[in-house]
Amino acid sequence: MPSTIRQSLFFAEKPSKLYAAFLDSAAHSDFTGCPTRISAKPGAAFRAMDYITGKNLQLVRGKQIVQSWRGDDWKASDPDSLFILNFGAEKNGTRLEMIHAGVPDRHKKSLASGWHEHYWRPLKAWLAR
Repeated sequence: MPSTIRQSLFFAEKPSKLYAAFLDSAAHSDFTGCPTRISAKPGAAFRAMDYITGKNLQLVRGKQIVQSWRGDDWKASDPDSLFILNFGAEKNGTRLEMIHAGVPDRHKKSLASGWHEHYWRPLKAWLAR
């Protein structure tokens, strides 16, 4: 049965900067430390972290990113998951709400911790530079 991972984080940065960091290949590669090919165009395919592939399904500039998402180690029979980032402006920063739905149960635990280890902590450090 597929699982859903929900995470909510605060970043002391404008929504537009966070949004751009996710959809710019150079910025995404810089903050994750891994090569990334991504685009800010709806329908564009992406590859990140030498593990993740997907496609931009819906983009609302500075507000929302919706992507199909799958790991290279997922079974061929596993459907793509749905990855959603919502960027909400708050006083002194942004509330980032992440929903990762349709994750195969066997990957839920590693992905839930992996988001923090490979994305949220490195992104906070990158923004602080």
